[in-house]
Amino acid sequence: MRYFVDRRENPKGKSLGNRQRFVKRARARIKEVVDKSLKDRSIKDLATGEKITIPSKGIEEPKFFNDGRTGKKDRVFPGNKEFIPGDTIPRPQGGAGQGGGKEGSDDGEGQDDFSFTLTRDEFLDLFFEDLELPDLVKKSLTDVKNFQTKHAGYRTSGTTSNITLVRTMRQSLARRTALKRPKKKEIDEIEEEINELESKKRLGVKQKARLEELKKLHVKLMRKRSVVGFIDPIDVRYHAFEKVPQPNSKAVMFCLMDVSGSMGEREKDLAKRFFLLLHLFLDRRYEYTEIVFIRHTHVASEVDEETFFYGRESGGTVVSRALDEMKKILRDRYPTDIWNVYGAQVSDGDNTSGDSGNCISLLNEDILPLVQYYTYIEVVDENEMEIVRNGEGGSSLWKAYRDIRDVWPLFKMGKIAQAGDIYGVFRELFAKDLKGAS
Repeated sequence: MRYFVDRRENPKGKSLGNRQRFVKRARARIKEVVDKSLKDRSIKDLATGEKITIPSKGIEEPKFFNDGRTGKKDRVFPGNKEFIPGDTIPRPQGGAGQGGGKEGSDDGEGQDDFSFTLTRDEFLDLFFEDLELPDLVKKSLTDVKNFQTKHAGYRTSGTTSNITLVRTMRQSLARRTALKRPKKKEIDEIEEEINELESKKRLGVKQKARLEELKKLHVKLMRKRSVVGFIDPIDVRYHAFEKVPQPNSKAVMFCLMDVSGSMGEREKDLAKRFFLLLHLFLDRRYEYTEIVFIRHTHVASEVDEETFFYGRESGGTVVSRALDEMKKILRDRYPTDIWNVYGAQVSDGDNTSGDSGNCISLLNEDILPLVQYYTYIEVVDENEMEIVRNGEGGSSLWKAYRDIRDVWPLFKMGKIAQAGDIYGVFRELFAKDLKGAS
């Protein structure tokens, strides 16, 4: 028979097993609340967990209880004036008993809702559980495997360099305590008393007996102390490491953001919100995904994460420069026979006259044939909500990209006008089972 021991540490003040069972049981209700939370909080705060409230009905665990309609009971209740022990009482017929349930509410209200706080990991797992990078495939199966060394607990054998003193001393203390190894302080006290008695010139009968008893006890304790050593070879513990194979499939996400003069603070804020959500999604769901950040005005450049989200430069608008920069980076660093390539572009659709044709050419000839999936998000004015709904209107860049969408199934488009639109569009773009290039 095999035994499985869960040695994961419980979160502070929580029972991990009970908490996981509860989240699993109430998953549908919790997921519904989590999905709605984006409208009420900043995307930057998604990684901090969330206090949520769900109806208490239906979250109770199954219980076993005695059926009051069967069995025998020998009990006299307080206040009884009619019966004594041994009397028998006819059992009420089915449905005739006095029910102990609560009376229904006239306004339809039931039990109070149940509130609790999801941890960061629980919140993000629920938030992104039905999203994925479309068509993520293993592009390269090579003979050379990559391994990552990870700590795998402790063992009783190993090299000297891997000895862990803390674990070794813990084992030593446990063994010495279990075997009741005499303490040095205890032996010192006995030796001190022996010396004190021996220093006296004349000893009484009781003192001689006490001295003889102490000497025998001292010999016994010293013998036991020598047998039960302070450190024993069985106490020594070593760090254990194991090589975990890394997946051969690699993915890179290109994030292209328009920061030109036509993008006002509102438009830039919405674009950053979308990319923050995308960044959090990739960081949470895909450990081996690289992200390339590209900002563009009339010029485009690869930047780090800090500059991408908080840079202040602005200028004219030439969208094709960003696509050309992506093309160069893709060619130089990410061979498509090894990497799964994805792209996400956000702009207000404003572009230099005639440049939309360059964008179409770059996408059709150099980018879309190499990527697994590409998304374009257009930030529109708040007054154009009807355009957002029907999806037919839009800028010249939107109309040009719409022709590409009709040809390439892996090319998806969406529009946002306010913060509340972001999560809905994001879910449409990255819902599971989307099919891109093969």
